[in-house]
Amino acid sequence: MDVLGLKDSFSRIASYGDEVPLFFYSDLFIKHPEVRDLFPISMKTQREHLIGALAQIVAQVDRLEDLTVFVQGLGRDHRKFGAVAEHYEAVGDSLLATLAHFAGDTWTPELGADWAAAYGLVASTMIEAAKEDEASRPAFWRGTVLSCEQRAFDITVLQVRPEPRLDFLPGQSVAIESPRRPRLWRYYSIANAPREDGTLDFHVRLIDGGAVSMALTYGQEPGGSLRLGPPIGVLTLEATSGRDILMVAGSTGLAPLKALIEQVAARPAPPSVRLFFCARAAEGLYDLPSLEKMAAEHQWLTVVPVVSSELRSRGESGSVTDVVMRAGNWSGHDAYLAGPSEMVRDTAARLTSAGTPRSQIHIEDFGWSEP
Repeated sequence: MDVLGLKDSFSRIASYGDEVPLFFYSDLFIKHPEVRDLFPISMKTQREHLIGALAQIVAQVDRLEDLTVFVQGLGRDHRKFGAVAEHYEAVGDSLLATLAHFAGDTWTPELGADWAAAYGLVASTMIEAAKEDEASRPAFWRGTVLSCEQRAFDITVLQVRPEPRLDFLPGQSVAIESPRRPRLWRYYSIANAPREDGTLDFHVRLIDGGAVSMALTYGQEPGGSLRLGPPIGVLTLEATSGRDILMVAGSTGLAPLKALIEQVAARPAPPSVRLFFCARAAEGLYDLPSLEKMAAEHQWLTVVPVVSSELRSRGESGSVTDVVMRAGNWSGHDAYLAGPSEMVRDTAARLTSAGTPRSQIHIEDFGWSEP
């Protein structure tokens, strides 16, 4: 398989933007109208999801271990849509037709064979992961909302009890569907380590135009029902590294990092953890009281609030990346970054250029959440 050829081909095809997924889904629904009911009425976000997933698969095509983990997660996760093995052949036919259409004169039999082989590997891995998952877990969990607490004008914290119990690793995420937005699923990180009572916390930020975030924040009441997908993601602790930990959280990117902090707290000898929690304005530091309480209880935890757009009497102000880089040398730390994509990319790049090995920098970006 010509990996460089696949990456170059995808780069050219992706330059056509939204035309690519529009062509793909049109081709799929015309040839296989029976699959239309698996998708939401509005396909705008679904089209963005397709490009995001393809981009991540192509980016990892030469790192099979990482790609396998990602694709297995997709296979397990797609069970919640009602996807079955027969659907993958239909998707593959339409995907290859789409790629050939936009590749134009650059499409060759050899390139087509490479794309077919790559998709075959992805599809077989997803199917096998779904089959194994089916033996031990439901396709989705039914969740009951126990509480809804508005922490800021655009941030709500939900506590949910899933049935049956949902087992997960701290740092992982699940997709959530509200009955008010059927077949629209959005990923949210679980904001706590596993509890005896099985409850889960979610930090939901209201997004302008975000249908699911609107349904989960305004009008959501205790007793309401949700559907939860299986836990996915690899933003999990390096349990045996022995290194101290740097965490950088932007807005509700705090959620998975708070779960990791709770996991660290359960260790017999916790490493030193320094968390930089940032927002544009002070009111965006919605969980600061809870974090400061945790820091007061654990000497190994230091919390640094950072506000980027205003001066404040407590904490730091300015770019969180600049604040982090001024604070010390992090080359000997494990770094965990979560939040807005631009912040995560910039911080990761600065850490790498300052000597932190890329293998010690942990981020999660599904490309599937509301922007």
